[in-house]
Amino acid sequence: MAKQRKKQQPSHISSGKAAEVTNQFITDTIVKNFMPYAMYVIRDRAIPEIDGFKPSHRKLLYTMYKMGLLTGARTKSTNVVGSTMKLNPHGDAAIYETLVRLTRGNETLLHPFIDSKGSFGKQYSRDMAYAASRYTEVKLDPFAAELFGGIDKNAVDLIDNYDSTMLEPTLLPTSFPNILVSPNLGIAVGLASNICSFNLGEVCDGAIQLLKSPNTTTEKMLDIIKAPDFAGGALLIYDREAMKNVYETGRGPVKLRARYSYDKAQNCIDVTQIPYSTSIEQIMNTIADLIKIGKIKEITDVRDEIDLNGFKLTIDLRRGTDPDKLMAKLFKLTSLEDNFSCNFNVLIDGSPRQVGVVEILREWIKFRSECVKRELSFELDRCRDKLHLLLGLGQILLDIDKAIKIIRETESDKDVIPNLCEGFSIDEVQAEYIADIKLRHLNREYILNRIQEIESLRSEIDRLKGIIGDELKLRSYISDQLKDIKKKYAVPRKTQIVYAEDIEVFDEEEEIENYPVHVVLTRGGYFKKITYRSLQGNDEHALKDDDEILSTYDTENIAEVLFFSDRAQVYKAKISDFDTTKASALGDYIPAKLGFDQSERVSGMAVIKGYDDGDMMAFIFENGKGVRVSMKAYETKANRKKLTNAYSDASPIVGVFHIKPKEDPDILLVTNDKRGMLIKSSLIVEKSTRSASGVTLASLKGGKKIADARTDYKKKYPKGDSVRKIKLPTTPASMK
Repeated sequence: MAKQRKKQQPSHISSGKAAEVTNQFITDTIVKNFMPYAMYVIRDRAIPEIDGFKPSHRKLLYTMYKMGLLTGARTKSTNVVGSTMKLNPHGDAAIYETLVRLTRGNETLLHPFIDSKGSFGKQYSRDMAYAASRYTEVKLDPFAAELFGGIDKNAVDLIDNYDSTMLEPTLLPTSFPNILVSPNLGIAVGLASNICSFNLGEVCDGAIQLLKSPNTTTEKMLDIIKAPDFAGGALLIYDREAMKNVYETGRGPVKLRARYSYDKAQNCIDVTQIPYSTSIEQIMNTIADLIKIGKIKEITDVRDEIDLNGFKLTIDLRRGTDPDKLMAKLFKLTSLEDNFSCNFNVLIDGSPRQVGVVEILREWIKFRSECVKRELSFELDRCRDKLHLLLGLGQILLDIDKAIKIIRETESDKDVIPNLCEGFSIDEVQAEYIADIKLRHLNREYILNRIQEIESLRSEIDRLKGIIGDELKLRSYISDQLKDIKKKYAVPRKTQIVYAEDIEVFDEEEEIENYPVHVVLTRGGYFKKITYRSLQGNDEHALKDDDEILSTYDTENIAEVLFFSDRAQVYKAKISDFDTTKASALGDYIPAKLGFDQSERVSGMAVIKGYDDGDMMAFIFENGKGVRVSMKAYETKANRKKLTNAYSDASPIVGVFHIKPKEDPDILLVTNDKRGMLIKSSLIVEKSTRSASGVTLASLKGGKKIADARTDYKKKYPKGDSVRKIKLPTTPASMK
């Protein structure tokens, strides 16, 4: 329960009667205050309806239609913006921005609704601004006529505008599934919509198929409407299962990548199409950043060459660069390859629903069927009215002279209609029509020509009644309209489909320079990568006080290194991630370099080239136990940098040893009272799980524990002076 706090008044204001404190459930507050606002944003602002438009689009296009801009010359955009404010009082800037995205010049839509003249910016550029509305000119594109068919014939409901001074349509009676042809993005309260565009011809074919066979499956629809089609073109990397999921659920990613060509003469790459979801500025900025940090060295310059011929991004290359390998690298590192995240939230009967492609088409067919029925019913009523008038006109053909005589001899104007009704047995509507005919038309030829329409009207009425009353005929009527639209306006796909198996994938390891290196890890956690040439000059290592070398490896720059910490965690890295240094330098401090937890320290390392080579890790614990674990246990499918539970944390770790196949080094175990024993590493029991605690190698009593474990014991204890002279067994045994 949320309490409304009593507002504290300033001390200089007389408080008067104390404010009443009331209790109110927070659920009631949400229902009364928040939900109406949320529903307004969802229904009246941000989410498109089944006609494919948000209210701002619909009001703008209807205004242009009422201005007569479907035919004739263009008008200044500012005139359209001003007139639209009669329906959409949200400011001229917002209206003009809506208009811009519907124009041919902006290149947002596959089939623009507005024919434009002037600078309207570009969808693929965030910095290319559009000109002010006073400089640009617009009119409706001929394609927009398909939005308004039947709008003046009661095809859709008309409602009052915000101040009840004029009428506007609740929906536009689109004669094709515009909801799938025009892309739409909307962000509401707790709800968002991101609808991609599809090819008009394919969408019409899909709708026709569904009209013929309402139970068409998603698999069948995938063969007709192959994939989304974007105004910017580019390539779509096709995954049928992922696409099927989008078609069924209305949610999922669509992967796009840029199209390019290589100009051998200029040694440059020309990118001519980019994914719909990115911009040229974003791509150029990312490439510039990659060049600065040294991840890309093959590029000398990148520039925007957009001109009247269209989009072009030019990348100049260094001599000897393979353009295809470079582009494979750029696809991975930049938005030249990007995902369009589909989220098909649509308002259907006023309620938001997330629906797939097939369900959207089914809902559109319901909507379109109702529009067509209402339009044809309007036509039917008009034909019936006209037939009724002509049947009355046919009555006077029997005696035209009698009709003239009745009108001439009637003394009062108000008696003309009743006298005609009585004289020819017709009703008042028919009599009014006859009375309004000019005297010059009261001849046999005129009347015969008019009543010849009676048969054609009767045929038309029968046809209209047949379509309205027969579901199959209605579906056939809509199908014929779709076929006509496809024939007039369909264009080939702009976004070409490619398959994942045909795509060259960038292999980062191929780009890493490989050479032999010598790596060193100290007990204090310092790591050095040294070239052999550097070692030839000076092989004396610089170490901190009380530090010593823990592990050394001769390996290659492309190898992988695993650092085991004292917190039972392992951190993975590439040798290539480290800069080369000299033996006289301290090197990289691993806890800081790899982001260890606070106070976490390095206990050991392993350098490997793969996880299938039979390598083992041996762990010696303070409680006298030990275990061997296969290196295979540390392999992961994802490129993870950190693994927990690298070994058992039941007792503190003392020694971590990387044991290669066919090796069986002796390990010296030293207790805290300087007693020691040697064991063969092969005698340590192997376990299948990383967190296994192992078996007892030494029975410890009286507070004794393992204080040191090492394979290089001859350096530490050259004559055994530091270890009490005891017999060192070669098999696990109790400490003496």
